[in-house]
Amino acid sequence: MSTSESPNTPGQGRRARARARELALLALYQWQMTGQDLGAIEAQHLEIDPEEPPVEAGDDEHYPRYPHDGLDRPYFRALLHGVPARLNDLDQALEPLLDRPLRTLDPLEKALLRLGAWELSERMDTPWRVIINEAVNLAKRFGAEQSHRYINGVLDKLARGLPLRATEIEADRKRRGR
Repeated sequence: MSTSESPNTPGQGRRARARARELALLALYQWQMTGQDLGAIEAQHLEIDPEEPPVEAGDDEHYPRYPHDGLDRPYFRALLHGVPARLNDLDQALEPLLDRPLRTLDPLEKALLRLGAWELSERMDTPWRVIINEAVNLAKRFGAEQSHRYINGVLDKLARGLPLRATEIEADRKRRGR
């Protein structure tokens, strides 16, 4: 677990991390589908050709126009490289919580669950509810119609089963009076 990978500088707030998650999701999806080298994928997602005209609205409404603007690059890199480094552990933690084999999940849902599982287990500086909410928002934006519900349920079960999150979840439960 590391809390120092992401600088605390102006512009590196919640939006910068949300952008990092979004770009990491797209990059991890690409990695899952192509098996391409992570370094090449990282370079591709962070590269902007100044000679290329900006993407017009509607050309690709889901892809960030300038992925480097307002992006927490260290967080993006931590996500992109952290998930594959712990892939077996993440998959083993997720598998018992699923209603079907992990290999049969939609590739985007699989990438999103792995991303959320990595954050829940590695990034104690980010509240569990924030991680799950961000994953749900990404599922609503990029996933199938009801995938956000599935992502929410699986990641909630995972968070509640992680010993490192127990104190945080119990304090949250008491605050809410449950």
